[in-house]
Amino acid sequence: MVSLRKSSRGIFDSRYEPITLNVVSKQSMYDWIVIGAGITGACLAYELSQQGLKVLLIEKDPIPDNATVYSYGGLAYWSGTDRLTRTLGEEGIELHRHLSQELDADTEFRDVDLILTIDRQDEPKAIAQNYDRFATTPELLSVNDACILEPLLNPNAISGALKLPHGHINPQKTTEAYIQAFKRNNGLIIYEQVVDLLRQGEDVVGVKTHDNTHRADNTVICGGGLSRSLLQQANIEVENYYTHAQLIITPPVDFELGTVVMPAVQQRFMLEAKGKELETNDWNPPYDLAIKAILDPGAVQFIDGRICMGQISAIAPNPKAKLNPFAAEAQIREQVSNVLPLLEDIPGTCHSCLVAFNNKAIALVGNLASTKGIYLFSGFTSTLVFAPVLARRFSQWVLGKEDKIIEELQLAIND
Repeated sequence: MVSLRKSSRGIFDSRYEPITLNVVSKQSMYDWIVIGAGITGACLAYELSQQGLKVLLIEKDPIPDNATVYSYGGLAYWSGTDRLTRTLGEEGIELHRHLSQELDADTEFRDVDLILTIDRQDEPKAIAQNYDRFATTPELLSVNDACILEPLLNPNAISGALKLPHGHINPQKTTEAYIQAFKRNNGLIIYEQVVDLLRQGEDVVGVKTHDNTHRADNTVICGGGLSRSLLQQANIEVENYYTHAQLIITPPVDFELGTVVMPAVQQRFMLEAKGKELETNDWNPPYDLAIKAILDPGAVQFIDGRICMGQISAIAPNPKAKLNPFAAEAQIREQVSNVLPLLEDIPGTCHSCLVAFNNKAIALVGNLASTKGIYLFSGFTSTLVFAPVLARRFSQWVLGKEDKIIEELQLAIND
């Protein structure tokens, strides 16, 4: 079994030098350590274990409290805009259609309509043109047709809507299914806080936690929004950022939201696109106040009847910043109820989490070129669609299988 590392020529290209992984050294307990057991870490640990590798999965929280837990669960497989994202979208939805059977656990996958609401002040045809570049062209609905498809919509708040085929899963159940399958492959998960990377010279040879040291031939960081902090602590700079997301989750309700509802003009992507502008001093904590914040009002209902609605995305460079949940809840309820009036007063709790993003590629996947033994698997767009597919591709790539998509992302991470 072989992995790939930076060549002696000092750049990443198709001419890689292999490194042997089939024998774990006397000092190394594992072939791979995966840091973070959200959806990205769980699917990657599983796929690495599927290749017969000895894998340790480390998670700081015995009870999950991360972006996976508070995810909408949507699968925007229709949103590819180029060869790479269209290929991964097709592979992603196909993977999810068979994932419950593969993992022997219900991920609650379902096909569902996505309704993208168009503000009453906007011109529907002009908004629809913005979606011409996607793999699937949406159907433009009149106000009346949109309200027939989703009766909970407020007809006075919209000038129309876009309809798209969408997928949906329960992210927490999917993650747990991955973890259980990983454990059946003799993978080990432990709950400890990683505080630093273990070095041998310039190489990373494992991790340090508050109580222990764990050695491995390779370490991959899947810590989502916390990935940046851990790498900075190890003096490794990477353009991986995060937003503070705030949203409301309700108990099961006795009415049905028949579609996933989101705005057709989503400000979160525009906010993330400006993330690079906040580099330098603005990204050095502590700053507890949000520098920039937006709200995209939307809602989704899970199979058990719970509703998730929101969300606010705020840039506050301190990952431990405490944003006001009461103000966030009031703001979310006001804007969501404008589109879906029935949701204004239903009980619910406001939660927050970090959501990783980057401005370089659809994900930061690959070896961090200046340091042997350390990899990153973070900063995804369309995480639930792309991460499982890229985890499968990555696990085969590190064993020597050629994969032009992983190599393309590898180039981007070190550009």
